[in-house]
Amino acid sequence: MNTLLGIKKYQTQGFLENGIRIPVTVVAASSNVIIGLKTADKDNYTAVTLGFGKTKKSTKALLGIAKKANLTEVPRKLREVRVSDTANRELGKALHVDDVFKPGDLVDVTGTSKGKGFAGGVKRYNFKGGPKTHGQSDRHRAPGSIGSGTTPGRVYRGKRMAGNMGKETVTVKNLLVIDVDSATNTLFIKGLVPGIMGGIIEIAKIGEVKSKNFVPRFTIQASQLEAEESVVEETKAETEQAQVATPAAEQPQEEKTQEVQEAKK
Repeated sequence: MNTLLGIKKYQTQGFLENGIRIPVTVVAASSNVIIGLKTADKDNYTAVTLGFGKTKKSTKALLGIAKKANLTEVPRKLREVRVSDTANRELGKALHVDDVFKPGDLVDVTGTSKGKGFAGGVKRYNFKGGPKTHGQSDRHRAPGSIGSGTTPGRVYRGKRMAGNMGKETVTVKNLLVIDVDSATNTLFIKGLVPGIMGGIIEIAKIGEVKSKNFVPRFTIQASQLEAEESVVEETKAETEQAQVATPAAEQPQEEKTQEVQEAKK
């Protein structure tokens, strides 16, 4: 098993143990369940159907699939993943992040890019635009010629022109898993992944880096954090005690001078 579905939570930054700052994408993958199996005897290939999340509205077909897997809720997303063997796979079994991924893995992340609406050729395909001199006041962002009128007498399919931009399936390859939190089923991926925050993405393991070349993410242990908090509290308590122990007679020299001058008056 080398693939899981997840939700892109947010993008942030982090530090490696050697002090290098890197971009980090946090992915939550806590709702992966095996909802279907394909066997070689029945289907001529072996695969696992993953169910992810939950949905309020569903069809009767999906309700039947969820019932067969002994699930009380219908998954929001289904994805079939090829595997070499389905012997140890059970319907309704939940998959955790540390069952598939570990720090140092290389992954391909697939998601739906952000939709940006209708865009012109300059924004959509980085067209150069038209001339800006010699009276060309309205050709700055024009697309120019899109084909000849005689042959073929039409515009070829797929011609780069203005149109809907974004909302396409995009895969970013060779990203590095720098940390895995098994307690919260969270992945920390080095770099940025496609899609909006809250969008569903697919993470597929394709390999791993050599252990000598991998630098883990810098994290503060709970014991270290408690020790730092205790030091801060002790310093604060000592400062308060010192302020209380200072006699009222020990006033600054300027205040004493002012009191002497007032007494002489």
